[in-house]
Amino acid sequence: MLKVSKSFHPKLLVRHKTTLTDEQYQYLQRSILPSYYFQKSLPRLPIPTLENTCNRYLAAQRPLLDNEAYAKTEGFVNDFRKNQGPKLQELLIAHDKANKHTSYISEPWFDMYLRDRAPLPVNYNPLLIMKPDTKPEMNEPTVRTSNLIISSLRFMNSLRKGILKPEIFHMDPSKSDTERFARIMKMVPTIVATYVAYTFKAYPLDMSQYEGLFAATRIPEPDKDRIFRAANPKHIVIFNKGNAFTMDVLDEHGNIESPSVIMGRVKHVFNLAQGSKPNEFPVGAMTTENRNTWASIRKHIMKIGNGNSLRLIDSALFAISLDEETFDESQPIPMIKNMLYENGTNRWYDKSFSLIVAKDGTTGLNFEHSWGDGVAVLRYFNEIYKETTEKPFVTPNTDTRVNDDLDKAVHRVDFELDEKARESIKEALKSHKSICDSLDLNFLKYPGINKDECKRRKASPDSVMQLAFQLAFYKQNQKFVATYESCSTSAFRHGRTETMRPCTNETKKFVETLMKDKNASKQELRALLDACSTKHFQLTKEAAMGQGFDRHLFGLRHTADKNGIAYPGIFTDPAYAQINHNILSTSTLNSPAIVAGGFGPVVKDGYGIGYSIHNDFSGCVVSSYKNTRNGGDFLGCIESAFKDIEQVLQAKKTEGK
Repeated sequence: MLKVSKSFHPKLLVRHKTTLTDEQYQYLQRSILPSYYFQKSLPRLPIPTLENTCNRYLAAQRPLLDNEAYAKTEGFVNDFRKNQGPKLQELLIAHDKANKHTSYISEPWFDMYLRDRAPLPVNYNPLLIMKPDTKPEMNEPTVRTSNLIISSLRFMNSLRKGILKPEIFHMDPSKSDTERFARIMKMVPTIVATYVAYTFKAYPLDMSQYEGLFAATRIPEPDKDRIFRAANPKHIVIFNKGNAFTMDVLDEHGNIESPSVIMGRVKHVFNLAQGSKPNEFPVGAMTTENRNTWASIRKHIMKIGNGNSLRLIDSALFAISLDEETFDESQPIPMIKNMLYENGTNRWYDKSFSLIVAKDGTTGLNFEHSWGDGVAVLRYFNEIYKETTEKPFVTPNTDTRVNDDLDKAVHRVDFELDEKARESIKEALKSHKSICDSLDLNFLKYPGINKDECKRRKASPDSVMQLAFQLAFYKQNQKFVATYESCSTSAFRHGRTETMRPCTNETKKFVETLMKDKNASKQELRALLDACSTKHFQLTKEAAMGQGFDRHLFGLRHTADKNGIAYPGIFTDPAYAQINHNILSTSTLNSPAIVAGGFGPVVKDGYGIGYSIHNDFSGCVVSSYKNTRNGGDFLGCIESAFKDIEQVLQAKKTEGK
């Protein structure tokens, strides 16, 4: 329980004509319903039937395989469903029943992330870039940084006190995103709350990942990392030019320091940073390394007397990186590159998340992926964007002349390094540069395909985007490949994600008809496009309801591993490796707060496609490795695909007259 701070003078805080008491200042929200109100009543993630998984798996393989390869895969699947499959299914169900507090996918999914030895940047950590404030003066770096810190802490305090609004997907916000709904739900026993919410077309989501947002760091260890969560830290860590500074943001009672104090300390850090030389040997560079390499060097760095410095960074509530770059929205790629993987000198990629503030106030968020998925991160991102742009606590005119001992509140984090540590850092920077130099990023903004147009033409926006990616890849390569679209299963307790497979028989037929049949009418193509949308909706619904096949097969294979059972043929079949080698890896996070988002390709010969579809345009950031894929050419194919699909969408109205 927070005690009211004695540090505020006066006791009332005026914010844009809104008067807040010291107590009100501490919290971003004061929800009628406790944050975790629905957690106990969330349904458990279902384990699909073996029969359905086998059928869905074969349906996903069909557009990827020729007849001979498909016949072999079908044989493996039929053998699996009759012989080894039922035993593995029985073991998986038994394990699930013995662990009702969680989901069958949670433990092996965490394990998969934490055991992977690949470096975090490019391979795992995604990026979101926040829209700038419409008021230019509010983008001044010390102003924006101060507001981001305050709103982040208010979000954190609300979550920790349990008064952050529960995460709910509202089908009809006018009925369920209301105070009346909250008061009705407050009278409902928590054990059935989720099911009562369904009657309002409100779907509560799992919030177990939220606790991983603050004061958390992924610690490298040999073979498998671990997630460290600090108990009651009061500081954040700020990086500039590779130098690290801790800054206290909470007082001795755990209260957020006043806006004047926060901004005064931020300005002090900026001054210290500007007066510092670039760090020639930034330890943060090691977070770009192979995880075993980093684990070994981290152990060495601690051994030579840097344990406290590492603990200060590990335990920080979150990280902020102050960068020297500026953002040109007409040419966003340089900033996207910088915020996605930078040069390795001014980041600590192991932190649960890092806010990156550029010289012009442009803000990005880079987050470590093992602890959670997009739902928690996007909620936090949206909330702080909304508050910092609509009701900020500091302005350029905020008076920071307060009685504050800056030398006690702000500290430089120093490391004493020997030759071995310095050489390791040099090698890490060299290796990271080599990876970054091999990457290509491309950005497309296309106004002709947008949310409003799709709705007007009665087409699914997401289906249209995914169809464009299939068409684009075929234009470039004349074939179809494994495609991954992330779908959240957070409607279930400890749900993570499921794979939606957008490459279907329907998309294949549309693409081949468009590309090969010159006599096909626009009406015929529109009918095929509608069939793609129908299938896309079905697969998306199945995935969101825990009825995909990817996680189930993953769980069955993990069960075989755990019980020392030899892999059945379905898992040794080359087609299984092929469908899990996702050449096209796609993900979307639509939000009014986001300018752009991106991530690296998940395989060396693949494309990473971060996309969004807005009311007036669609956009995508495409990443690839230069020596295996031509990203610029692929982006041109996406634009060409958009034009083709736009004509098909428009044709129905023209020909229907």
